[in-house]
Amino acid sequence: MTDSIMSKAATMEIPINSNGDTGTLPEDDSLEQAAKLQWSLDEKDLQQVMVSGPNLNETSIVSGGYGGTAEGIIPTSSIKGSNMHHSSSSSSVTAEEMTRGVAVEKLETMKKWGLNTYKCTKQMISERFGRGSRTVDLELEAQIEVLRDTKRKYENVLRLARALTNHFYNMVQTQHALGDTFADLSQKSPELRDEFGYNAETQKLLCKNGETLLGAINFFVSSINTLVNKTMEDTLMTIKMYENARLEFDAYRSDLEELSMGPRDAVAMARIDAAQQQYQVHKDKYERLRSDVTIKLKFLEENKVKVMHKQLLLFHNAISAYFAGNQQQLEQTLKQFNIKLRPPGADKPSWLEEQ
Repeated sequence: MTDSIMSKAATMEIPINSNGDTGTLPEDDSLEQAAKLQWSLDEKDLQQVMVSGPNLNETSIVSGGYGGTAEGIIPTSSIKGSNMHHSSSSSSVTAEEMTRGVAVEKLETMKKWGLNTYKCTKQMISERFGRGSRTVDLELEAQIEVLRDTKRKYENVLRLARALTNHFYNMVQTQHALGDTFADLSQKSPELRDEFGYNAETQKLLCKNGETLLGAINFFVSSINTLVNKTMEDTLMTIKMYENARLEFDAYRSDLEELSMGPRDAVAMARIDAAQQQYQVHKDKYERLRSDVTIKLKFLEENKVKVMHKQLLLFHNAISAYFAGNQQQLEQTLKQFNIKLRPPGADKPSWLEEQ
């Protein structure tokens, strides 16, 4: 019906006047009706497309022409979803593999630690009950024992020197307070002004010399503390590492000896080869730490002699000058050893720091 109306509209004549304007059509208004009908049909098709047309989020890829079968239609949403699922699954697999790798590494570390602890405990018990042999370096063991004994004696010297410092500090504070009291009484007792004044000056002089001696003793205590608790302690830490390495070396040596006395089949030979490798590793570690201990003991002895020679000379000269009443010699001793005294009140914070 639409085709017949359109063909009729196409063959209809349109009269044009002399000015080029279209004239009015005859009473037959077929052209106007045909145009209205075509517009209504186009509007219906457009509405149908808008209602039933494809969603932009669900655009389809059509392999055939318009109006063909739906066998070649592939929804893009399914493609997007499959890609996202594939990427998420691959990332989850990677995360699982990494987690599994970390867990396996920790398990291997714990396994090695447990095996090493078992071997060392077994070796230690065997040595304690006299059933196992141990590697002994007689010269090095003697030097280590001398060091430990020296450290104990120096710790005692440090303890006594600190006690002397505390007692002498209290005595200096008492002398200072006594001198202030004598000075105050010399102002309030005219009849004894000279006597109180002499004693006040004497106590102040003793207090000043005592503070100078305290500076020397504090320097002595600080140097001994560094020698005992830092230098010697560092060497003893290396000695502990050496002793642990010796125990591990003997444990793997005993393990290798036990395997060597066993059968010689393929499995046993593989275990012997692995034990031989572990034995060599711990042997190298033991020898390296033994060399480190020997070197540190040598340097420690040289450092100890140098430090103690200086500190003992300082202590002797300072004590002798103080009790001899030689203030000039006492001050010269501190200059000789580059000891600077703190001015009175230096330990107290300023009023700005207290805010």
